[in-house]
Amino acid sequence: MSKAAKTPYKSIFISDIHLGTRSCKAEYLIKTLKRLSFDEVYLLGDIIDGWKIKRGWYWHQSHTNFLRKILKFSKKKRVVYIAGNHDEFLRNFLSHGDLNVGNVEVYDELIYTTASGKSYLLTHGDNYDIVTRYHKQIAILGDIGYESLLTLNRHFNWIRRHMGFGYWSLSKFVKNKVKSAVSFITQFEIVLAKHCKERQLDGVICGHIHSVASKDIEGVHYVNCGDWVESCTLIAEDWNGEFHIIEYANLPKQLPSEDLELNDELQEELQS
Repeated sequence: MSKAAKTPYKSIFISDIHLGTRSCKAEYLIKTLKRLSFDEVYLLGDIIDGWKIKRGWYWHQSHTNFLRKILKFSKKKRVVYIAGNHDEFLRNFLSHGDLNVGNVEVYDELIYTTASGKSYLLTHGDNYDIVTRYHKQIAILGDIGYESLLTLNRHFNWIRRHMGFGYWSLSKFVKNKVKSAVSFITQFEIVLAKHCKERQLDGVICGHIHSVASKDIEGVHYVNCGDWVESCTLIAEDWNGEFHIIEYANLPKQLPSEDLELNDELQEELQS
């Protein structure tokens, strides 16, 4: 039996889980991983939120459960961890060369070859964000503001639920409407695409801006994994080299009927 027949996906790409924060949806990610079959796992930064942990300790059991699952994966699958700005403490070790934590490979960036032979840059993306790279204190203040918006979003949806309305992401609405945020996302995508074009790469897979995407930018395939605090998305590559956006909110539609209760569970938890 070929590998393609064994697993539907060659690789999955996950970013911005932010373990150590109240907004982290690690439990949704664990449920998603249980329903996917794949050979390789790539964690593209901000998996652990070192910035938030420094400001105040918070750790849910689901955060531990996710790390245990990753370590279990690493015994049989290839697991790669790309450092991000929120887990930049890993880069201190990378300055002395490549790092292996158990069976988990850790890099700052990596060139990935798809099933179809194309070359993609794997990066968190913060190295291409001028604010994060050169004005860290401003970036930290922005992160605190974003965290406050997520907290407001939870209270806002608690009120909506008790008024009989469904879930609606206030934080995502604000990001999409604020012109400076939209401009920043667009510029970030263009900078990364230009960098890959200069290096004669076919594409880039990244995270950082919490905005899932898979699109062509001037001949470069730009892929963003999204996040696990709002959109709850990841990227999966099949054995033909095609990329797919996997959304936790839409996953129940793809499940057998006996698993459809997950949809009600998701709605209840998102609205809480």
